Amino acid sequence: MKLFNKILFFLLLAVGTFNKAQDPPSPPGGGGGVGPGSPASPIDMYVYILAVAAILLMCYYHYKTRKNIV
Repeated sequence: MKLFNKILFFLLLAVGTFNKAQDPPSPPGGGGGVGPGSPASPIDMYVYILAVAAILLMCYYHYKTRKNIV
């Protein structure tokens, strides 16, 4: 029964993910791929900031849990 529940949960998760997926936006101006176009997504500008924040959070969590273990 546990295996059935896991398989059912995975299938529902996969169907929900594919159901909510969106097509990428078309480039502005209707050019159709000629020229520089626009960035793939607005998060591209913040990738480096988000990476640094993630590394800092990982270090913080590591040092916090290491104190509790020792």
